[in-house]
This record gives sequence, structure tokens and C-alpha cells, in this order.
Amino acid sequence: MTLKPLADKVVVKLTEMEETTNSGIILASASQEKPQVAEVVAVGPGGIVDGNEIVMTVKVGDKVITSKYAGSEVKLGKEEFTIVRQADILAIVE
Repeated sequence: MTLKPLADKVVVKLTEMEETTNSGIILASASQEKPQVAEVVAVGPGGIVDGNEIVMTVKVGDKVITSKYAGSEVKLGKEEFTIVRQADILAIVE
């Protein structure tokens, strides 16, 4: 079974990012507040949404930062995904 998003929706899978201090200490993700980093798994076609034309600028495989409480969580088998609007994506990580 696969997820195929509609309109301006994007399916992402959250990734854990470790942060290392200048002295080499790795901080656990639970000990820090930070934006959500995710990998784009599927992208909707865009089109007209609420009277505005939406052109999708993200693509499958992009690493993105999403708003912390954005989207809807979906569990498919053993994997967990989040479906967000493209507007909830704050940046593409390069």
C-alpha cells in the first residue's frame, strides 16, 4: 500500500538529527527543541487550492524542515508518516 497525496499535500517521514556540541558531545533529540527535519516521500500534483494556483516546489527525496505541530500523522504498516501542506514546509535542507 502506498500514499498518494492530493492537491498541495506532501507526505514526509521524520528523521532524527543528532546535534554535536563544539566539544564533541552528542545531544539527544529529546534534550533539545528544534524544528522537524523530514524526508519527502510523496508530493501531490498542486493545482488550484482555495482559489490560488499552487506550484509544487519540493520533490521526492528532498530533506525539509516542517513546522513543529503541522500536519496529520499516519501509520502505514510499521512506518509512520506525516502529511503536511506545502505551506507548512519552512525550508529545504541542502
